[in-house]
Amino acid sequence: MDLTKFLPPDVSEKPLDVLKDDGGFTSVFRTVAVIGDSLAAGDLESLTPEGVRDFHDNHDISWAQFLARMSGITVYNFSRGNMTAKEYWETFADEKGFWDKAKAAQAYIFALGCNDLEPEDSQVGSTGDISADFMENKPTFAGYVAKIIQRYKEIQPDAVFFLVTMPREPEPFVPKTLAARYEEHRTLMYRLAEFFTNTYVIDLAEYGPAYDEAFHRTFFNGGHLNIEGYYLVAKMIGSYIDFIVRSNFGKFNQAGLTGTPYRYCEEQAF
Repeated sequence: MDLTKFLPPDVSEKPLDVLKDDGGFTSVFRTVAVIGDSLAAGDLESLTPEGVRDFHDNHDISWAQFLARMSGITVYNFSRGNMTAKEYWETFADEKGFWDKAKAAQAYIFALGCNDLEPEDSQVGSTGDISADFMENKPTFAGYVAKIIQRYKEIQPDAVFFLVTMPREPEPFVPKTLAARYEEHRTLMYRLAEFFTNTYVIDLAEYGPAYDEAFHRTFFNGGHLNIEGYYLVAKMIGSYIDFIVRSNFGKFNQAGLTGTPYRYCEEQAF
């Protein structure tokens, strides 16, 4: 048996050097919730011969559900096309019952930001926008994302959070002004991972493929991923989480007890 593929990565291995067919150690989480917009909701574009374009959320072929099927875990998809952190906080999660403790997950994957940062006057914000009382957070993207994390930490205190950066997408797909805000978003994800416990970054900007013309030609229909694209993203997300777990085994060895009143106290073991 080759145990090396299950051991911590050596210093030369990057997060997506090894793509896992089954999500690898993502399976240590039996329940995962994905909070995102159209690219997390499995949105597909249709285009008629007359040029009429439409958009269709399809959770069944979202990367969240591909990840669920390949990993054998339960993935709740708390996503919808055009979603923003502000709308998720103010109305969407309440309307859909996503704060319900019965839907509490052992891990949460955040994939929000595209719609939040598209308006030219949008504010990314910083960890300075976060208050101990999350109702006092400032109304920036950072403030709203933090509110969502803080609320879920109340619901599931030992849950793990994975924050997804925006992939690199050159012009003409993403204008330079928006690409600059995407870089601010990436910086914020790392700041939030430092600010909150049990929080990690899935940095697709740094380690994922560029969403360039060749990538769009193969994995997109219009401005959204096609079904092959969603499958590929599922492989990337699962493999990245596997890399994070293998890099931090000691921090995930009680994941199976998340959501229960039990813990294994190391200092009492011997």
